[in-house]
Parts: sequence; C-alpha cells; structure tokens
Amino acid sequence: MGRVNAIGREMADAKALSSVEIPSLEGKVSETEWKIRVDLAAAYRLIAYFGWDDLIFTHLSARVPGPEHHFLLNPYNLMFEEVTASSLVKVDMNGHPVDETPFITNAAGFTIHSALHMAREDAHSVMHLHTPHGQAVSAHAEGLLPLTQTAMLVRDDVAYHDYEGVAVDLDERERLIANIGDKGAMLLRNHGTLAVGETVGEAFLKIYFLERACEAQILALSAGDALNNPSQGAPEVTAQQGKMGLKLAAGALAWPALLRKAYRLDPDFAT
Repeated sequence: MGRVNAIGREMADAKALSSVEIPSLEGKVSETEWKIRVDLAAAYRLIAYFGWDDLIFTHLSARVPGPEHHFLLNPYNLMFEEVTASSLVKVDMNGHPVDETPFITNAAGFTIHSALHMAREDAHSVMHLHTPHGQAVSAHAEGLLPLTQTAMLVRDDVAYHDYEGVAVDLDERERLIANIGDKGAMLLRNHGTLAVGETVGEAFLKIYFLERACEAQILALSAGDALNNPSQGAPEVTAQQGKMGLKLAAGALAWPALLRKAYRLDPDFAT
C-alpha cells in the first residue's frame, strides 16, 4: 500500500509539473517587447520541432529595446516545447532578473549571450545549439567545408571559438567577442553552433542554414566515396548571394512562414 501511495504522489507531482502556470505579461510590457517575446518563444518551439533542442541545456535570446541592453533568456527548467512569451526571463548585463520571476536562467547561456548582446549592436538575437551534426563539424579541424550550396551560402560568415570548458567563466566573454568579430555565425569548437541576427527571424534562418550545412557535411563525409568539389569561383559567388539574400529571406519570406507554422503547431507559445 505504501508503494502504491508513493506512486500516486509521484504521478500527482508529475501532473502538476506538466502544466506550469505562467501569468501572462501581455499588456504589462510594451507592444515592441511583447512582439519580441512572441517571436523568441516561437523560435524555441520551432527548434524543438526540428529536433535541435538538447533537453533544457541550450539557449536562444533576444534583446529588448532600451539603453540597458536587457535581454530575454529561457527559464532553465522548461523544455523548449514549454517556453511561452510570458515565461521568458528578462535579465540585465550581470545576469540578474529585471522583473520578479519564479524561474532561473542558465549561467552558461548568460555568459555566451551577454557577451554578444553587449558587444554587438546588431546582435539583437543570439541562438546557440548543441546538435550532434553541429558538434561533429565543430570538432573537424577544417570546420565547415564548401560541400553544398547551403554551406557555401553561410561559410564566409562563420567564425570559430576554441573550447574552454562549460562557459561559466565571465572572462571568456572577451574572447568570444574577439573571435566572432563582425561575423553572423560561429562554430564553438567541440561544442556547437551559434548565430546572431538583427531580428529573431534573421538569427533563426542563419542557425537553420548552418545546422543544415553541418548535417549535409556529416552525411557526405560518411558516404565513403570521393566528393565533388565546386567549380572555381562558385563558393565566392554563392557567399555573395547569401549575404544579399538571407536577410531578405528571413524578414519577408521565411520567418513569417515559420511563425505561421508555430501557430499551427501550438498557439500557446504566444501567451
């Protein structure tokens, strides 16, 4: 009987945890901040949909308007499929919540994201993932190779940062900033992928292309046959096309379509 009661208590606890009550912030923050919150929550749900989440351990962020450089980060104890616009935690440049919140944030996420939000005025959104394909390519000595159109579109915009351990040392921020420079994406060696954008949509599209390029590279290299190299000049032409086209595709085409998809999957993200 004692075991049955214990199982019953565990099931009740699990049921309570499965539906986290999150008070809505709609109308309590500016319209601009609310839109950013909705876009970022959609990005979390879409990352989960594509299978690129890592339980609760990676992070996407977005800066809110204002000179303080406050930014939104995911609650550390929520799965990406649970993140909502109201659950996102607004933190300052010291990692402290700006408003009262029942949630905590990931220290490693704060280190990486605060570095880029502080240093880059154009880094309104920062996305960092730990996918197997991204980690595998980050461990390759030559990094991302120009094997596919997808890779060639983003490869010239990819920087590299050497692994220093779990990113909880704030001193690492200086090296992250120095290594990314003015690039829009980065491979964190032996760790994963990262992208920055002027909007959530732009950052999402960059991380999408980078992840797809990494996946294709691992598949191509595992096939065992000789690889076809692009003709001379093709990577450079494709890189220029990527610089011109990705921002337009993100703002006017791909992100609006992805946002519609997020609503179809589960509109609760926008609460």
